[in-house]
Amino acid sequence: MDGQNRNDIYPGLEVGIILKKDQRSGNVTYGIVKDLLTSSSFHSRGIKVRLDDGQVGRVCEIVED
Repeated sequence: MDGQNRNDIYPGLEVGIILKKDQRSGNVTYGIVKDLLTSSSFHSRGIKVRLDDGQVGRVCEIVED
């Protein structure tokens, strides 16, 4: 899953996000979703979320167990 659909993402889910400062480099930060910040059901660059540690970025991948 690529994180573009809001229905696929929920609090407690482990995801990989790209922070604003990492958009050029593409570095991925992993963590647990705390809040969903994008209100639309779809976003082409990924749903924006806040992780448990407070970092904000767009979901680029969903970590499957």
